[in-house]
Amino acid sequence: VQLVESGGGLVQPGGSLRLSCAAFGFTFSSSAMGWFRQAPGKERAFVGGISWSGVFTYYADSVKGRFGISRDNAKNMVYLQMDSLKPEDTTVYYCAARPRYGVTPRINEFGSWGQGTQVTVSS
Repeated sequence: VQLVESGGGLVQPGGSLRLSCAAFGFTFSSSAMGWFRQAPGKERAFVGGISWSGVFTYYADSVKGRFGISRDNAKNMVYLQMDSLKPEDTTVYYCAARPRYGVTPRINEFGSWGQGTQVTVSS
């Protein structure tokens, strides 16, 4: 199993970024996917998740209305669209796979993780 994130970088407050996660080595279309983030010295926190079909999504309150998750099962890809970015969104973002159909915010339900991609929101 391998998850590879990309798309991180430096953006000004109020700007947008789209993170991508490529999945390899498992049945992607049967797996719910999640995005998490972790700042130095803090626990990894749920950002949002998407069900296997893409029909259901779930977001942390801190990003609701600003972030959106989508997936393309034909390409084994999941995306995190981040709009109206704030300095407090600065951290490393991780993609994760859950070997179940449904979306969940529970971190211990996710068994596979990417290496992370840095997002910095600063003027």
